[in-house]
Amino acid sequence: ALPPAAHALGGRPADFPRVRRNLDAASSPRGAPRVSAQRPSVRDAMDQEYDAVILGTGLKECLLAGLLSVDGMKVLHMDRNSYYGGESASLNLKQLWERFRPGEPEPTQYGRWQDWSFDMVPKFMMGNGLLVRTLVHTGVHKYLEFKAVDGSYVMKQGKTYKVPANDMDALKSSLMGMFEKRRARSFFIFVQEYDLGNPTTHGAKDLFGNFSYYDLDQLTSRQLFEKFGLEPNTVDFIGHALALYTDESYLDRPARPMVNAVKLYSESLARFDTGSPYIYPLYGLGELPQGFARLSAVYGGTYMLNKPDATVEFDPETGKAIGVSSEGETARAKFVVGDPSYFPGKTKRVGQVVRALCILSQPIPGCGDAHSVQIILPQKQTGRRTDMYVFGCSWAHNVCAKGKYLAFVSTTVETANPHLEIQPGLELLGRIDEKFIHVSDVLVPVEDGTKDGCFISKGYDATTHFETTVRDVLEMYTRITGKELDLSEKELGKE
Repeated sequence: ALPPAAHALGGRPADFPRVRRNLDAASSPRGAPRVSAQRPSVRDAMDQEYDAVILGTGLKECLLAGLLSVDGMKVLHMDRNSYYGGESASLNLKQLWERFRPGEPEPTQYGRWQDWSFDMVPKFMMGNGLLVRTLVHTGVHKYLEFKAVDGSYVMKQGKTYKVPANDMDALKSSLMGMFEKRRARSFFIFVQEYDLGNPTTHGAKDLFGNFSYYDLDQLTSRQLFEKFGLEPNTVDFIGHALALYTDESYLDRPARPMVNAVKLYSESLARFDTGSPYIYPLYGLGELPQGFARLSAVYGGTYMLNKPDATVEFDPETGKAIGVSSEGETARAKFVVGDPSYFPGKTKRVGQVVRALCILSQPIPGCGDAHSVQIILPQKQTGRRTDMYVFGCSWAHNVCAKGKYLAFVSTTVETANPHLEIQPGLELLGRIDEKFIHVSDVLVPVEDGTKDGCFISKGYDATTHFETTVRDVLEMYTRITGKELDLSEKELGKE
C-alpha cells in the first residue's frame, strides 16, 4: 500500500497541484500579478540595473530570489548550468550516468530514464519546520504535492528502532527498559507542556511530589537530562534523533534550544498524524527550487540558464560588487547573491560531506517495509565524532521505476577514506543494485556580505532535514534587508 498523502501545509485537505516546468503558468500566489508571456532578450535583460543578481539556482538561492522578489526587489537570476538546482539538483537516470559513469549508456533494466529523480543533497522536510513555514508564507506550497514519510528510526547496537517522540511512545518503545521508560515519559511530558509564558510549566515534580524549577537559560542540556535521571542511550536518541544535533557539543550549552528542538519534532509529528514528523515532495527535491523560481518569476524576476561565464564584477576603488558580466554584457546590481562556487577567494572550506546514492529492489530492512524512512546513526554507535544519516524513498514518491527504492547515506568526512566511513550506513540497506559515491566540499563565506555586497550561502551539510539549510537563508535575508521574516503561527493561520 502507498503511504498516505500529507494534508495541506495550511491544515486543509491536500490540494496543491504539482509544480509545472513552465514558470509562466497562469496562476499567481498570494494575489501577485500574472507573469507576462513576453520575455526580454538576453541582451536587453543584461543591459539593466537590478536590486540583486543571484547566481546559482540551488534551493537556497531560489528561496532567496522568491523572498526578495515578493519584497518588491528587481531580481536577475542566473545559472551556469542548463537546469535548475545547482548543487542541490535532482538528476534523472541519464544525467546520473553521465555524471558518475561517463561514456557508459544508462542501463535498460531500470525502465525509462525520465522516471527517475536522484537528489544530490537528499533531505526531508520537518512538518512544522522552517521550510514548511516558508512554503506556506510565500504560497509556494500550492505548487507542490507531498507525501508523509513513513517512519523515523535510530540505530542502536547495529539494529534500527522507531524513534519515540512523546510520553506515550516512550512507554511503548523497545529502546528502553521499564524504569527508563518512566523517566523518559516524565521528560517528554515536561517538554510537551513547557510554555515560556506559563511559569507553572517551567519545572517538574520528583518521585516525592516536590516541584523543581528549571531555568533553561542557565541549565545545560546535560544538567537537564541528569535532573530526569536519563541514561546515556536515552540522551543519545533524544539529542540526535529528536533534537537533531550532529555532535555532542550541545550538551554543555543552555538547554532551551534543545527543548525547543524536541518540541518542534513532536509538533511536526502531530501536524499530519502519520507516524512521522517528515514530509517529502512528489517527484523529488528538484521541485522545490523550481517552485521558488516560479514565485520569483511571478513577481517579475528574470531568469537566465546556461551562463557558464557568469562573473561577479567589483568597483576597483571600493571593492564592492556592482553586478555580473556574461558574454560581454554586464547586469548592474546593488548587491550579488550566490552559492560559494561563484565567489573564488571569498570562501573557505570547513569540511567535506560524503554521500552514497543507491538503487534497491526492496525496502530498507528493519523498518516495517516502509516506502520512506530516515535512520540516524548517532556518533557513539559508530565510534565517530559526527552522526551518519540514511534517507530512503521509493516509487511511491514518483522518483524511480515502480517496484524500486532509493537510499542515500551521508556523513561528515573525518578521515582520508570517506568511502569506508559510510559503511555502517550501507550495511543497513540490504542488497544494493547500484551504488554511486561522491564527496562534496562544504564552503562558507569568509565575510557576511555587508561590506562587499556579496551575500554567499553556505554549503549543504550531511543532515537529512532542512532546518540548517533554511536557517542560513533566513540569516542571509536579514543581512540583506535588515529585517526578519515573520514565520509565526499567526502568519501561518492566515493561509
